[in-house]
Amino acid sequence: MTDPGTLYLVATPIGNLEDITHRAVRTLGEVAIVAAEDTRRTRRLLEHFGIAAQVVSLFEHNERARVPWLLERLQAGDSVAVVTDAGSPGIADPGFPLVRAAVAAALRVESIPGPSAVIAALQVSGLPTDAFTFVGFLPPRPAARRRRLEALSLQRETVVAFESPHRIDTCLADLEVVWGERPMALARELTKTFEQVLRGTAREIRAALTPERRRGEMVLVLSGATRQRAKEVHARSRDGAHDGPPRARREARA
Repeated sequence: MTDPGTLYLVATPIGNLEDITHRAVRTLGEVAIVAAEDTRRTRRLLEHFGIAAQVVSLFEHNERARVPWLLERLQAGDSVAVVTDAGSPGIADPGFPLVRAAVAAALRVESIPGPSAVIAALQVSGLPTDAFTFVGFLPPRPAARRRRLEALSLQRETVVAFESPHRIDTCLADLEVVWGERPMALARELTKTFEQVLRGTAREIRAALTPERRRGEMVLVLSGATRQRAKEVHARSRDGAHDGPPRARREARA
């Protein structure tokens, strides 16, 4: 009986190709199948490192349909590597449904760790790194985003979030209201030629983020609430005064 294959979750560079690990290159060269979020981008990466592999697509809209076929290949003895456009599979990117199915089928799952925009942004932010919450992409709709930011504003630990370039201005405007003068950082184009980290309040970062700088992948790192701030808001909530920070409440009535 053939032993089942292994499912590898392979981290790929978030910008600088030199950041890929030797283990990642070796694994991509050894597996039978590379399941990629963007097959064109992945083929360019593989070609750069001289890797010939069968590449199939695995992205948001075909992921659930693709999982049974990949499970069959794994059970037949073929190892599979999952890669996304950049960074680690399954972290705000495709991969989780396949991992869940593989675990349920008692198949071996291994992480090939490497570059992470979350960790890179947190490291250079200048904000506390001992505890943090990663929340993925913030809601695209303004009302839902505001509610999410109000809830997160009570967190004591640092908050890390992704945001798209075309929503960053309105997101920072919401943060001006909800986060006020609390410090934060915005990291864009991490590890790339035009990498930039802006630090300050939401108002200061928004003023510094000129139109030509509103491009590329963006990561927000937001300082957690002080103990006193969290106590005050919780006390007001218990009294029934409101469900969110006072500045957000005033703005919502406007």
